[in-house]
Amino acid sequence: MSTSVAAMPTPSVELVEDTDAPWRRSWWANLLAAAKVPRGAAGIVLAAIPFATAFIGPLFLPHSPTAFVTIPFSHPNGSALLGGDQLGRDVLSRLLDGGRALLIMTILSTCLAVGAGTIAGMSAAYLGTWWDDAIMRSVDVLLSFPQLILALLFISVVGPKAWLIVVAVGLSQTPGVTRVMRGATLRIADREFVKAAELQGTSHWKILWHEIRPSVTSPLMVEAGLRFTFSMMAIAALGYLGLGQPPPTPNWGYMISENSIGIQQNPWAVVAPLVLIAALTVGINLYTDAFARVSMGINRRLREPSLIPLLDGRPVK
Repeated sequence: MSTSVAAMPTPSVELVEDTDAPWRRSWWANLLAAAKVPRGAAGIVLAAIPFATAFIGPLFLPHSPTAFVTIPFSHPNGSALLGGDQLGRDVLSRLLDGGRALLIMTILSTCLAVGAGTIAGMSAAYLGTWWDDAIMRSVDVLLSFPQLILALLFISVVGPKAWLIVVAVGLSQTPGVTRVMRGATLRIADREFVKAAELQGTSHWKILWHEIRPSVTSPLMVEAGLRFTFSMMAIAALGYLGLGQPPPTPNWGYMISENSIGIQQNPWAVVAPLVLIAALTVGINLYTDAFARVSMGINRRLREPSLIPLLDGRPVK
């Protein structure tokens, strides 16, 4: 018995037209759209807690962060809701006042790393020739040093200054961003719209900014989230090593270091700043991942979800 191919049923896969398609939305619109995705909303909620603690918390300090209000490593009590630290200072007051400088330094170092790495990586990929060789060989040299060691090398020259910590951590993150953005740009540099801009006599820098940059926004946002995490961990680690803000200024990283010896007596002195750092890093990465998914348009609805079409060689999920 023979059955014609034309008579065989074929599964129907229909992409529902997205009137708000990602390529029709602006960068700011994708930021808002990412907040509507479940993982993006969860990331915002997680990140909002430490941000509110750091920037609004100092307005509601129950005690001075440097005042001695209880006995060392005391349990939570009426005068100290989270107990005391190694010197008897209020853990809650130091927690509320210890994150603002850390977050500001993290944001600045991340901006430095992402900005410098994006410019270097896109320039190396698009301009090519000796530009590519000079930039990438410099990146290879910097990548041969562990990031924290490289930051310590910079700091050891001048000292633990706040601006130097920002620069050192930012520059130590730049090589990783450069390599990622170079790879992303190489996939765009030979596209037709780039060649058309070149034929119109558009300058290289305008092409990089107006033509190529919007096409590499997704990997850029993912990389920004990762570099924010790495920068925060590096700055907190420097505080843990005593190379951050000088005591008695509160700092979440230094709080973990100085109170670790009394974690059995009062674990809140260590757990509270650790939880805030973890919540912020997880939240930022969840949101940037949601932004990347939204901007690439991989959250499209399918009539037959089991049959997944391809978008530029990648499965649409």
